[in-house]
Amino acid sequence: MSDAVKVGFVPFSAAVRGTLVVFCDEALKFGSATSKALGIAAATVKRAAAASQFKGKSGSALDILAPEGLKVGRLIVVGAGKAADLKEFDVLKLGGTIAGKIGSGDTAVSVIAELPAAAMAPEQAAAIASGIRLRAYKFDRYKTKKKDDEQGPVDTTVSIAVADVAAAKKAFTPESHVVDGVILARELVNEPPNVLYPDEFAKRAAQLKKLGVEVQILDVAAMTRLKMGALLGVSQGSAHDGRTVIMRWNGGKKGEQPIAFVGKGVCFDTGGISIKPSASMEDMKGDMGGAACVVGLMHALAARKAKVNAIGAIGLVENMPDGNAQRPGDIVTSMSGQTIEIINTDAEGRLVLADVLWYVAQKHKPKFMVDLATLTGAIMVALGTDHAGLFSNNDELAQRLTEVGLSTGEKVWRMPLGPEYDKQIDSQFADMKNTGSRNGGSITAAQFLQRFVDGTPWAHLDIAGTAMGAPKTDINRSWGSGYGVRLLNALVAEYYEAKK
Repeated sequence: MSDAVKVGFVPFSAAVRGTLVVFCDEALKFGSATSKALGIAAATVKRAAAASQFKGKSGSALDILAPEGLKVGRLIVVGAGKAADLKEFDVLKLGGTIAGKIGSGDTAVSVIAELPAAAMAPEQAAAIASGIRLRAYKFDRYKTKKKDDEQGPVDTTVSIAVADVAAAKKAFTPESHVVDGVILARELVNEPPNVLYPDEFAKRAAQLKKLGVEVQILDVAAMTRLKMGALLGVSQGSAHDGRTVIMRWNGGKKGEQPIAFVGKGVCFDTGGISIKPSASMEDMKGDMGGAACVVGLMHALAARKAKVNAIGAIGLVENMPDGNAQRPGDIVTSMSGQTIEIINTDAEGRLVLADVLWYVAQKHKPKFMVDLATLTGAIMVALGTDHAGLFSNNDELAQRLTEVGLSTGEKVWRMPLGPEYDKQIDSQFADMKNTGSRNGGSITAAQFLQRFVDGTPWAHLDIAGTAMGAPKTDINRSWGSGYGVRLLNALVAEYYEAKK
């Protein structure tokens, strides 16, 4: 993983090295340990703040070079705003602010995890560490040289000074595994399609076996026996055969009903015979963002030893336009036995998900299923790139996803479902069409998927606007965001994981 920043915890009494980072509130007040570390440099901070109109607002930063009275090269003062208003995601973003200030010349950074009123709680210190790692991630493995104005790799050790080192380490351990899962998802989305095609993706998912995850890979022969005609129809035009990967983490009680996560894994999407315009087609290497999230999530759950039984299932294909590719007008039979008329071969992701959803619902009988897919451009028209579209047949599941979306910053917005939308995907030749009219495109896509969940409590997350090419944030500067890993990990931890 491209994660060169190393983060650890030390006591407040530890010596400060390299660059010093401290926190203040909107009144420019510091905590007692911070004031002691600053000494006479506190006066320098006040003068610099007045000169630069630094007000200590949350996420703002004051950078002072060679501060008088301190044996460090730089002093960075990070505004925490009103400490009483800080939520977990706000603290995570403060960690991102710190990482954004770290340069390639900063080989050592000391952070005093203290707010004016008191030392940060262990969970807050852990959030600072997570935010630093998430923001510092960079995907540059294929660059052989850097431009003069381009920052090279940041190889930095960050020491976070805390009141209780053992408690901070205990709080950070599970969170560090979640960060690893996010970075894994980002890596998969960022990889070029000539490197990450279905078979290679499946092999990378299989590496989760090292964490105790059971991994089953279904090849074309196995999927043919299962009659996965919808998924196989998408992949038949590619030189790279499709795969379905089933991952199982058994962390709960033996025999306990699992929960399930399903991801769309179109490793490259040309649109098939209904070929896309050439502009920005290179972005379609990220059309497997849902599958990447599921792999990253399963990594997080297994690495932190989540006390839950979980299924992760991904359908992996390429949608290519060769002479064997499916055509508009073809009719395929899904694993469920329902037939689908192909109207547009670029509405392929729902075909992949249809068979994988049905497989999981029938074979594993989960408590619920959540699928993630970069499914429609229509969701970006509706919601932009700050929310994923949420569709669900279960109000409780939808509410829980909404709540953890707000707490993690990976926000969702519930969209409607209803039988009136079925009319758009009714076919005169088959049980359904794979696409409706232009109006309500993300809704009819979800309505299509609902026909393959067999009554299982289910939620569909359309992450077309959030998984790739989304706006840069305080905790992500990567093209692939890893969206969904933190969201679904929080869903599991807060609502479904057996506490022991």
